[in-house]
Amino acid sequence: MEEIHGIVDSIIFKNEENGYVVAKIKEKGNLLTITGCIPYIIEGQSLKLSGEWVIHPQFGEQFKVELCEETLPNTAIGIERYLASGVISGIGPVTAKKIVEKFAEESLDILENNIERLKEIDGIGDKKIAIIHESYSKQKELQNIMMFFQNYGVTPNQCIKIYKRFKGESIRIVKENPYVLTEEISGIGFKTADKIARSLGIESTSTFRIQSGIKYIINQFCGLGNTCMPVPKLIKEGLNILGVSEDNIKENLLASAYEGKIKVEEIEDKQYVFTIPYYYCELGITKKIITLSLCNYNKLDMDIDKEIEEFQEKNNIEFAPSQKEAIKGALCNGVEIITGGPGTGKTTIINCITQIFEKHGFRVLMGAPTGRAAKRMSEATGKEAKTIHRLLEMGIGDEEEMLFSKTEETPLECDVIIVDEASMIDIVLMNNLLKATSLGTRLIIVGDVDQLPSVGPGNVLRDLIESKCVKVIRLKDIFRQSSQSMITVNAHKINNGEMPILNEKGKDFYFINCQGNNKILDTLIGLIDKRLPNYNKHWDKLKHIQILTPMRRGVLGVGNLNKKLQEVLNPPSKGKKEKEFRDNTFRVGDKVMQTKNNYSLKWNRTAGLGEQEGVGIFNGDMGYIEDIDEENNTVSIIFEEERRVVYESIYLDEIDLAYAITIHKSQGSEFPVVIIPVFMGPPLLMNRNLLYTGITRAKKLVVLVGSIKAVKFMIDNNKSFERYSLLKWRIEDVLNNVN
Repeated sequence: MEEIHGIVDSIIFKNEENGYVVAKIKEKGNLLTITGCIPYIIEGQSLKLSGEWVIHPQFGEQFKVELCEETLPNTAIGIERYLASGVISGIGPVTAKKIVEKFAEESLDILENNIERLKEIDGIGDKKIAIIHESYSKQKELQNIMMFFQNYGVTPNQCIKIYKRFKGESIRIVKENPYVLTEEISGIGFKTADKIARSLGIESTSTFRIQSGIKYIINQFCGLGNTCMPVPKLIKEGLNILGVSEDNIKENLLASAYEGKIKVEEIEDKQYVFTIPYYYCELGITKKIITLSLCNYNKLDMDIDKEIEEFQEKNNIEFAPSQKEAIKGALCNGVEIITGGPGTGKTTIINCITQIFEKHGFRVLMGAPTGRAAKRMSEATGKEAKTIHRLLEMGIGDEEEMLFSKTEETPLECDVIIVDEASMIDIVLMNNLLKATSLGTRLIIVGDVDQLPSVGPGNVLRDLIESKCVKVIRLKDIFRQSSQSMITVNAHKINNGEMPILNEKGKDFYFINCQGNNKILDTLIGLIDKRLPNYNKHWDKLKHIQILTPMRRGVLGVGNLNKKLQEVLNPPSKGKKEKEFRDNTFRVGDKVMQTKNNYSLKWNRTAGLGEQEGVGIFNGDMGYIEDIDEENNTVSIIFEEERRVVYESIYLDEIDLAYAITIHKSQGSEFPVVIIPVFMGPPLLMNRNLLYTGITRAKKLVVLVGSIKAVKFMIDNNKSFERYSLLKWRIEDVLNNVN
């Protein structure tokens, strides 16, 4: 990084919310433009800045600030100029002159340590001293926080996040527990926190450090989709990360459990460790799902066979026996799970169930784990469907944690709850949904258990099915209208371990043979940019065609694909606004994705029905950049063509380009056209489950690009990452004891 020293000449723009500034700084007689996060900047300030020179397409050469340090003046003239600049409320040019005349070079020390001495100056009383003290303290507070954390490689954006989270207590809290940063501030990992801790003199073998490290390791492991961690894995990882003895780790593991920070359980001679929230989520789901399954439900006063027959006649369809069984079970049972692959009629069954219930005066609520899935559910049924978060009336707590208004005390007011895309529901969301489901309410859970599990922790749908605690209907028959789709046919073939039927003329499933990753890359770009839009003029290359890839890294990973695709699909042009952020350049028109749950981001509705505003943008939500406001340093994104979110720069690390996304991130989505690169990769990743999930995201066309060897390898490989969850065991254990 380069370094410049100078005095702030003028502030062109400052965003009070996120600290972003555009300013002029005078260095050796030259007037330079600087940009960056400097929340405490004022005119007349002397600064030492580290960063790099960049060329802005409209405003020319600018110095992009990465690190900032105030260098206070040490001469009477310099101090007077500094104070006269208006940096401190209550001090103007006249008062600045009086202070310096009285205290000379000691003036700043007086403000810092002995402000009461200002009373020695005529015209300064208690009221004015209070104003000066508050202003000086607030500015110094943020400045000290920035200076303290920047010494450890914490970025200005992260400093602002720390300050917003902990306010004036930031340094004290972090000094007491540097590892709180790994839990509370996105983008700060254990190594950064450990660096701060070691500099503060915390020994590597300290109880505090090891227990914090244990919690960090468990959280990281659960971030991969697990609800618990086998103790041997924890110890192995602890030895690697913490660099202490096995005895140190075991002692602190037991101490943490004893103090209630974590939970350790021994199940069938194996030990597992939980964070407290996931432990209670598993207990909560176990208790409620069993209670609902054993509950007595009011018998329905209707001829169910007649109702089904009327629906068939009205819609000119004929249900298969398993589909009729699913409908009857949903009407008669308290809780039912309906699972099946594409084309097996899950949506039609939901339609039938809903219409019969509503015809007889039952109030039905429909929900799905994502906005995209809820929107599809509404379009397919003609009835309102909401995200589960909206059903439960999500709000934000004092510490920006997710809270729900609908709970056991204030349950959902309905007779029937139908939940679609249940494979995406993680353990936390399912626990909250079940809490808000009152006894006597029918619960119908619909999803494809053969798809990838939820992005969040747990393997809820599979655990519930395999525990055999509720009625499960597996749909295998393909509806006639879907049977001619090779997407549907091949999805079932792949799921059964068979090779798909490729390149049948006039069909919707194609394979392009390519050898070598660079050749595959060129073919992908050609398909999305030219060939497919030319093949069907109605297909918009940005909105209708989606590349799904198995991996994040490498030539065919999302990182490289997005850079290459952005160059072709949304290149820079005169007048098109863009913003650089870390490794990304965001432009107006870019397709983007939210990469983590953010419960505090506010949105307002630009189209569609429902609430006009709300909070919460979730992992996997996709949208397009509508505008980049350079003055306010914000990016406006429209999600699902109907919700606008204005991102401050501190939240841009939660956004990625989405011209290509991983198959994992595509869960719950549907796209008219899906292109999937198929190549040899890690066996645990390149498996049947992944390929199946990817092709079931397409509605009208699938194109596989790569080697037939890779396709066969994925279909033959039925191994996948094992998710650690004890939900199934808990349910079975209770049922065995009941029986």
